[in-house]
Amino acid sequence: MKKLTTFFIPFLIIGCTSPKEIVYYQDIDRQELEPVSDVYSHTDVQINDILNIEVAALNTESVAPYKFNTGGNSGQAVQNVEMLKLMGYLVNSDGKINFPQLGKIEVKGKNTQELELYLEKLLKEFITNPTVRVRIINFKFTFEGEVKSPGTYETTEENITLQQAIGIAGGLTIRGKRENILIIRQLEGERVVKRIDMTKTDWMNTEYAYVKPNDIIYVEPNKPQIASAGFISNIGTVISVISFLTTLTLLITR
Repeated sequence: MKKLTTFFIPFLIIGCTSPKEIVYYQDIDRQELEPVSDVYSHTDVQINDILNIEVAALNTESVAPYKFNTGGNSGQAVQNVEMLKLMGYLVNSDGKINFPQLGKIEVKGKNTQELELYLEKLLKEFITNPTVRVRIINFKFTFEGEVKSPGTYETTEENITLQQAIGIAGGLTIRGKRENILIIRQLEGERVVKRIDMTKTDWMNTEYAYVKPNDIIYVEPNKPQIASAGFISNIGTVISVISFLTTLTLLITR
């Protein structure tokens, strides 16, 4: 029994995880958080984005040319995201979309709010007091590593916080390293890497408080998990060798 106890002690040590390693926002009582309006920024439109553009006005007939592509507000609005993609506006390799009556217009480089104001200005030639709403339909982000449901997720909402995105992926596992979450983000054709410590709150005052299209979020395993994986692998090998030698010894001594 003593030998067995000694054998299992390493498992107990490896399995121990400090509360400080898994508790979020440990400095929240000391950190001053900025207003959401100072942190959140509307998403920039990029090549290969699919845009859902809704145009509205008091004179419903004047916005009829735009209803087919947008789904509109006529009671026939398309709820299915895949259908919205088929009916949306693809930003081509030149950063442009082909819009009814306006033709090809450049949209790359503008954020969704700027594009709304820009389209409203252009459409005033055809519509009285138009209102435009722009959404990126193929907004995707990917989780890898120690989350309960790794994979690529898609949403039609652009103001998704990092906490909400983690919730969509089922949350971090107990093995996830909360103080070193890696975010890989595409900015103007380049990849930018940022590390987030979710045991603190200072990152909530940065642009990484919100997920952006094509973000890759990697949650690495904590040290006990890495050590445990290596230990168990080595133990498995040792047990296999011992089992083989035991069997061989029994065969020889018979």
